[in-house]
Amino acid sequence: MHQRFYIEVNCQQKNHEGERICGDVFLSQRIKEEKRIIAVLSDGMGHGVKANILATLTATMALNFTKEHKDFNTIAEIIMNTLPVCSVRQISYSTFTIIDIEMDGKVSILEYDNPQTAIFRDNKVYHPKWRSIVLDSENNSGKELRSCEFHPRKGDRIVFCSDGIVQSGLGSKRYPFGWGNDNLIKYISETIQQIPNISARKLAKNAMNIAVGNDNYKPKDDTSCASVYFREPRKLLLVTGPPYEKKKDIDLAMAVYKYQGKKILCGATTAEVVARELGLEIRDSMEFLDNDLPPISYIDGINLVTEGILTLTKVTELLRNHDSNFVPGRGPADQIVELILKSDEINIIIGTRINIAHQDPTLPVELEIRRTVVKRIAKVLEDKFLKEVTTEFI
Repeated sequence: MHQRFYIEVNCQQKNHEGERICGDVFLSQRIKEEKRIIAVLSDGMGHGVKANILATLTATMALNFTKEHKDFNTIAEIIMNTLPVCSVRQISYSTFTIIDIEMDGKVSILEYDNPQTAIFRDNKVYHPKWRSIVLDSENNSGKELRSCEFHPRKGDRIVFCSDGIVQSGLGSKRYPFGWGNDNLIKYISETIQQIPNISARKLAKNAMNIAVGNDNYKPKDDTSCASVYFREPRKLLLVTGPPYEKKKDIDLAMAVYKYQGKKILCGATTAEVVARELGLEIRDSMEFLDNDLPPISYIDGINLVTEGILTLTKVTELLRNHDSNFVPGRGPADQIVELILKSDEINIIIGTRINIAHQDPTLPVELEIRRTVVKRIAKVLEDKFLKEVTTEFI
């Protein structure tokens, strides 16, 4: 979390038609202790497994060297020296874009052979000063990379992609030379003018969908669009479990009442405590939206009320398996995942009173105690989705 704004990072991908694996690789990492985020997109030559291996090698090196604060010239030389070179075309087998967002707000970008990164400020294209890095080592003499630095402001966006986006529609009547960088930039500009608060995830997904549509929904290349958005954080409170001491029930209820953001209650006892202390009514629903889970309930002022451990266990599973092809269901766990993914700052309050029902040895082994499940959710949210997560025990 930057002192002034939250940094949302997302990448949406579609594989080359007929391939089970993507030849583009996107990696991102939040370095908590340095308040720094690094995102890398690499496009391996061709498609399928071979392209994926080369792109993974490139993206992993790029992420690790950037993390170690190596300068861009050094990173470029090491990656170029490591990558195999195509014997026919004499070019490296992989391209890359590195976005390094540092604690002081400075953003550094390095790109090699990917379509040019676009930066948007006040819904218009912003042009920082790009410089050319020409390598002079024996193996890579003459190879050119581009880099820039700028200090972001609230509302700024960065959009970067693989060839699959700008070359989509290539050879078609409408785009004989492909959709192109100019059309992509025009599309992004128009979209953020129409929907100024569109999330990084939705913006990347929309651009990817247009590109896939340009190829009649049969992508002729691996297609990736990544987006970064500097903005006000969207906050979410998730409460599960009643407090250890009954006298703390009112503290828990007041924490929910005063919270400025979306609110989820997981667990029947949790919902009862909050409703009782705040003088609210719980309205139960009998609509089973997920055959594995009890139905949701309703409390005025609370965005979602669900069962506890079973639902949170399924949330963990959905988050772990989540990718850009994920289509949410209507069940309670799916609804929690959707709310979480639309939020940036997730505050979790875990009540530590033991539920006697969960001590029954006949219940399935997966029914783990609450805090273990929540810790898993927090870890996947931090590592995979770069969310800001706080947990508090009561």
